[in-house]
Amino acid sequence: MQRRSRRTRFRNQHPHSAHDFRGVVRWKLGLAGSEPTTLVTPDPSANPPEAQARSTAKAPEPNQRRAAQIRATQIRATWIGHSTFFLQHQGLNILTDPIFGDCQPLPVGRLRRSSAPGMALADLPPIQHVLISHCHYDHLDAPAIRAIRRRNPQVHFWLPEGLSPWFHRRGIQNCTELAWGQSAQLSEEVAIHSVPAQHGSARTLFDRNRTHWCGWVLQSADRSVYFAGDTGYAPIFREIGQKFGGFDLALIPIGCYNPRWLMHPVHLDPAEAVQVHLDVQSRQSIACHWGTFRLADEPISEPPALLAQELLRAGIEPGKFLAIRPGEFLDI
Repeated sequence: MQRRSRRTRFRNQHPHSAHDFRGVVRWKLGLAGSEPTTLVTPDPSANPPEAQARSTAKAPEPNQRRAAQIRATQIRATWIGHSTFFLQHQGLNILTDPIFGDCQPLPVGRLRRSSAPGMALADLPPIQHVLISHCHYDHLDAPAIRAIRRRNPQVHFWLPEGLSPWFHRRGIQNCTELAWGQSAQLSEEVAIHSVPAQHGSARTLFDRNRTHWCGWVLQSADRSVYFAGDTGYAPIFREIGQKFGGFDLALIPIGCYNPRWLMHPVHLDPAEAVQVHLDVQSRQSIACHWGTFRLADEPISEPPALLAQELLRAGIEPGKFLAIRPGEFLDI
């Protein structure tokens, strides 16, 4: 890997309009006008997203019985909330973008959760690997990282480029950066690949895009999983789908999309999420990045309702892209 200067700025593969601090200030001060609230008209012929999830997803069971109920060749994906999934495959226990409490980007004040985590960290079995998509506070949560490491001293963290110094400053050496297109092995059976996302990074006002952002692919002889991380829409998804030949499971964000003038470069709306499902050739998708934190202007429960409408419009069976509840899991 090439040596980077501390001044290195990362970029997206496909240029897009600006999403920056000035835009956020204009939005918060109401200086850019308002967009009409999306009106969701329920379709009487379609079940609500929650009912769809209940009909396909299984209720979680006590942790001690989980490992015995899943074959090594299967993958079980449990949605804990936001972009946090607990993945089990080939004897590995894996977390994505773990956050189990409130989101606290500043020493005072915080974004409080609208729903409790689907599983408490204390109830999880030993975690071997953690996948981090980027450094934003709702995806890289310092209290969660400390707690995971305290409970799992040998856990390994997989990071996008430039993020390892954040871990080293906290005494964590078990971490590996992968640039877009790079691959490694989690075990003899499971490979990990870093893939592009359309987003950005910052933890302060002074480190914008100093670390990279990415999606992750897990691949074994039996299953393939795509975790999109946090992303706007771009041609990268068709490219990812073509490169890997589709996925058994895709974990795709559907929330934090309004106002569109500000959010569209870096966050999918439900219509774009459905297009990503098609682009990456996913055989089964689960929605994330909704229902946990109020990060944007849309009602917190709106994304799955719009997702149901967009699936209907695209002629996709509702069960192929589910908005499940925290704590529910899907076996693939």
